[in-house]
This record gives sequence, structure tokens and C-alpha cells, in this order.
Amino acid sequence: MEISSFLHLDDYAFAPDSDPSFISFSNAKKRPRFDNDSSLEDVLTNLLAFDAVAAEDKPSENAYFSSAPPQQSSFMMNSTSNYNQSTTPNSSPSRASPQPKRPRAESSPISDDSSVASGRRLWVKSRSKEWWEQVDSPNYPEEEFKKDFRMSKATFDMICHELEPAVNKKDTMLRSAIPVRQRVAVCIWRLATGEALREVSKRFGLGISTCHKLVLEVCTAIRTFLMPKFIQWPDEKRMHQIKTEFELFSGIPNIGGSIYTTHIPIIAPKERAAAYFNKRHTERNQKTSYSVTVQGVVDQKGVLTDISIGYPGSMSDDQVLEKSSLSQRASRGALKNTWIAGNSSLPLTEWVLVPYSHQNLTWAQHAYNEKMGEVQWVASESFMRLKGRWSCLRKRTEMKLQDLPVVLGACCVLHNICEMRGEGLSQELKFELFDDEMAIENSVRSVYALHTRDQIAHKLLHHEAAATAFLL
Repeated sequence: MEISSFLHLDDYAFAPDSDPSFISFSNAKKRPRFDNDSSLEDVLTNLLAFDAVAAEDKPSENAYFSSAPPQQSSFMMNSTSNYNQSTTPNSSPSRASPQPKRPRAESSPISDDSSVASGRRLWVKSRSKEWWEQVDSPNYPEEEFKKDFRMSKATFDMICHELEPAVNKKDTMLRSAIPVRQRVAVCIWRLATGEALREVSKRFGLGISTCHKLVLEVCTAIRTFLMPKFIQWPDEKRMHQIKTEFELFSGIPNIGGSIYTTHIPIIAPKERAAAYFNKRHTERNQKTSYSVTVQGVVDQKGVLTDISIGYPGSMSDDQVLEKSSLSQRASRGALKNTWIAGNSSLPLTEWVLVPYSHQNLTWAQHAYNEKMGEVQWVASESFMRLKGRWSCLRKRTEMKLQDLPVVLGACCVLHNICEMRGEGLSQELKFELFDDEMAIENSVRSVYALHTRDQIAHKLLHHEAAATAFLL
């Protein structure tokens, strides 16, 4: 509808010429008229009807409309006419109701590239790394580093180098990866001190869950990549050397290793708790406790050559031995002409040599037990150093049972690395073992072993090189 076509001054109270701001469109180029356009009479009829209703309902609005400037009044009339046309049945198709809006597509996850391009940032809690940066600096004292991590800087560097292919991570678009040295340090510190994860988090400037994840990742890498290299059953040449070394200081021939079994305290599990109940009560352990076992065989230097980890604490030492890989190795004939020296909690078999445990021992049996004690001391002292280095083995751990064998295995590997590289243990970290299982009389499962033990005892008593302090 053209504005200039319906302006009849006699029908309106205002005169356009009297208002200098009024703009006439009478000379403008007109749009061609179509048959379906509304006539002037229809427009005026609808407008007057609208005014009558508005005057009855809202007089204030009517007064405002009549006093409005000519331009505003003209605009209101046009808007009203358009409204009436859109509501009449014969309205033009061009005035049809608008189509509903198309629903917005769900936004897809933003990729790293788009997030960086749009300036998105990942919120990370600010934590101080001052302590770790100081420890990792070249100026940090060697003695302090060894006290903190139970090893020298050179040994720590070697471990980081060995584990780098397994634990190294790449930087992402959102954050930088944690360096390999810091990853390994978090794990070793946690194992060495047994410190709570919350304190480890504060010390290294990392999240609690991140520290827990790092400990498991590094321990898994140690078990996968370092255990086959640093815990090996001796080959024939190495076994001959071990037997020779044991015989030199004990006089007992063909000893290929000394065995010991210790218990690691745990929190009582929700399922099968009775299976993990530790039946051993000593002067130190008088309370109900739950544990898992670690059985290990060591050479003459205290280096572990075989381990069996994770059996429930309710099992006796001989039950653990029967289910271990060492027993399977013996059943295959791999321990032929080889003794594994154990304590009185184990049975006497064709490959396990134990001391006499009955009363009223002879002189020869006393001499034999004394020398067997020296051999057994090699294993027990090695386990003292194992628990002394890694304090997490002495505390009740909150780790899940399924994660515990990985962590215990990593402690054994790190223990061997320290032993092989001559990492001494300070006197203040020495730990006394209280989990020896003493039997009233150990069982004899081999007549051959029984006679062989008697022969060894007789030779020890009468051989000058094997004279004992007991006889002096």
C-alpha cells in the first residue's frame, strides 16, 4: 500500500502542510497495483473499527495516538493496516505466517586446533613446584638426594633413561606434558617414604589423582621393562658362581640361593577378608592384621633372583612355596643338584634345605644350624634393606588389591638396582623384621634330603675349615 494514496486532509485533524517535517510522497514512483491489494475503503473501515475499540479499552493510548506527530501517526496507521490484513481470511499469500525456525544443530566437541584458534584455555589449579625444581637442580646436595630417594643421582638418571620410552608423554594443545624425571620422582618418592598422596601432591605441585596415576604408570613400566632385566634366574655359569660363594663362607655345598617370605600389611578387604588375615602374632604385632606375602630368593650378595608376590596373608610359608613359580621350576628339573636354603617354617625336600628344628640336637646338628643361620641371614638382611628403602611396604596401604602386585614388584626391581649398583642404606633406615614363622618341627618330605642333611652336618663338624664358634 502506498502512503500517498490515502491521505485525504478532510478526514484527519492535522494538516500536513502545517508541519515542515512532513514529507510528501506524491511525486514518488508508484508501485503497480495488483488485484489482491486492499482498497482504500477497506483500510479506512478497519482503521476506524480499531480506533473505536481502542478508545473504549484504553483511552490513554487513544489520547496519545491523536496527539502524536504526523510522521508517527502515519506510521501507526500503516502498521495497523498491515496487522488487519494479516488477520483477514482474504489476506495475501505474501502475508502468510512465518515458517518455524530451524532448530540449532548441536555443537560438536571442539578440537584442539579450534580451541586454540578461538582462544579457549584449560583451567588448571596453580600449584607450586618450587620443592621439586630445587631437588632437580644440579646444585642439590648428593647426600640429601640420596636420603630423599634412597639412591644416588646417577642411579636415578639411569632409571629415568631406561623408562623414558615407556613413560614419556607428548605436549598437547592445552597443556605441557609432565617431564619424565618428575614422573619417575613422584613414584620413587611415594615408594620410599610412604607419604600420603595429598602431601606428595603438594610437594611436587601436581594434582592428587595425577600423582596416583603416575605411581601406577611408572610401577607398571618398571615391571614391564626393568623386571626382566634386573630380576633373572641365574644361568648355569652364574649359578656355579653363587654356589661357590655360599660354600666359601658357610661350608655347605650346592646352595643356589636363600629364600625368605615376608608380609605386607593391607587394609582389610571387603571381600574374602578371612583369606588375608595374618595369623602371625609377635611381640610387635599383637593386633588383628591383614596382609599379602612376598617370597623371594636371593644370591650371596642379597640380589633377588626369584620373587612370588600377592598370596593372601593367611597362607603359611610352605603353602606359598608350593604355589610359587620356584616350585614349578623345581618340578621341571631346573633345580637339580641345587639347594635353596630356607628357615624352619619350610619343609625339607629334595631341593629345599632347612635347619634342624627338633629338641636335643647333637653337636653336628648344632654346627649345621649355625652355618645355615648364616646363609639364611643373607636373605633376611636383604629383605630388611628392601623394607628399609621402601617405607610403603611397612605401612598399611590404601591401594587396591589388584594394583598391589605391580607396586610390590616395582619395589623389588628398584631394590635390585640399588643392590647391584652398591647403593648403601643408612643406619637410620635399617628395619628389623618381625614376621619369621617358627615351626615346632618342620616336616620331612624326602628321605634322600634327610640323609643328605645329616651327611652335611657330619662334615661340617669334623672339617677344620668348618669349625664353628659354638665349639670354641
